[in-house]
Amino acid sequence: MKQHTIRLHPLGKEILVNDQTPLIDSLHEYGIEFPCGGNGTCGKCRVRLLDGNIPLSESHRRKLEQFQLTPDWRLACMSRCTESVTLQADQFEHLILADESDFDFLPEIGYGVAVDLGTTTLVAQLVDLRSGKIFAVETLLNPQVRFGADLISRIQAGLNGHATEMTEMIRSAIGQMIERMIKECERIPDKVVLVGNTVMQRIFSGLDLTPLSCYPFQVENSGIVTYSTSMLNWCFEVSKSIQFYPSIGSFVGSDILAGIAATGLHRNEKYTALIDLGTNGEIVVGNRDRIICASTAAGPAFEGSCLSVGMRAVTGAISSLRLVENKMVSSVIGNVAPKGICGSALIDAVAILRKQEKIGLFGEILSGEEEIHLIGNIRLTQRDLYEFLLAKAAIAAGIILLASQLSIDPSEISETYIAGGFGNYLHTEHLLSTGMVETTPEKLHKMGNTALIGAKMFLFGNGELAAEILAKTNHINLEGCPEFQDVYISKMMLS
Repeated sequence: MKQHTIRLHPLGKEILVNDQTPLIDSLHEYGIEFPCGGNGTCGKCRVRLLDGNIPLSESHRRKLEQFQLTPDWRLACMSRCTESVTLQADQFEHLILADESDFDFLPEIGYGVAVDLGTTTLVAQLVDLRSGKIFAVETLLNPQVRFGADLISRIQAGLNGHATEMTEMIRSAIGQMIERMIKECERIPDKVVLVGNTVMQRIFSGLDLTPLSCYPFQVENSGIVTYSTSMLNWCFEVSKSIQFYPSIGSFVGSDILAGIAATGLHRNEKYTALIDLGTNGEIVVGNRDRIICASTAAGPAFEGSCLSVGMRAVTGAISSLRLVENKMVSSVIGNVAPKGICGSALIDAVAILRKQEKIGLFGEILSGEEEIHLIGNIRLTQRDLYEFLLAKAAIAAGIILLASQLSIDPSEISETYIAGGFGNYLHTEHLLSTGMVETTPEKLHKMGNTALIGAKMFLFGNGELAAEILAKTNHINLEGCPEFQDVYISKMMLS
């Protein structure tokens, strides 16, 4: 297949893609957010054509006129690569990418690096602390995947004697990412802020994983932990600080702390929810007075690790499905033949199959067969559908129980944010139709990588923002709630 090169300015990155590949498939890995999920309704994924051309459809042209953009602009979510191009991403000019609110910060002299240490992916951005502009981005597959794709596998590997190796591995990987940005931009960072889930944090810090291997999964909150480059064996200097921000409790890490900062949930008068459908399935509900959070067992289904055809959102994964004239049509990352299905498309599939009356209220395949065809050679098994119901029920029950802890009804939650790159491909109408989140379309928002956004916010100041959030935030164990089992079972069905 014919291939083209996408050059990203000012990052200096070059991406090789297949002909007709949607830009959303390539650009989201570099921190570019698609808040409306690729529907062309928000205009935030705009890129300027510096060289080459991207054909315009009539609907795309109307969108550019609607957002008052000149002819050299394109909306990345509506664009496909048909020749080599050089693009300038508008989002790299702004500190906060997806949040609708402004973030007031006191400019500082120098540069900072924000790191989102994910179970699967590492993302780092070099930020000008005077303006908040992004100078460089590095992404990398977490090298710890050799010890397993999920958190339980990493914990087990640590307990089996690989803890030191995993610690050295992740410290080295992040150090190399920062070093590449330094060489690329010839700018030395004054600060580094890291956030991640609790398991990733403890592995990076060289802490014992035993407390996370058995109930009640309690870990001490040691606050912000500061490191030196010599402690991490990094071969460059950071003049002020290298800090890993604290977890909130057990499996709710500093990535969620950063997510709360990114949404502004902690300063809202009305109640707001934040849901991260990634590896660990975290939920937060609260307002400026009080915040409650918890983790659920929803992640494996949406990360694809427990599905017969499950995949991460990488080349070959079906990222979304839609119904066209009663026929299922897919979008595949990288514009290649489908190899499997990722979490966003799983939600689409369930919603569409239910609408077509091919599966029942409890996810049962109504034909009586053990598999149901989607696209090409991709089929979902009855077990896959059951795994979805388990994950769906965990999220739905979690929202209800957290609201109960705040003595409110879930209907009193004024806004709900979906975090993570997951949201780039998510069709909100399908999410709502499954009953996983019980709200209305206008109250549901996709925010992209809230962990990275919050980490950039933490670069400014000396931990005051995190301290403000932690002071009003409590973590609970959902399974410990007396009503958990009843609520969970009641949500084990589709709408």
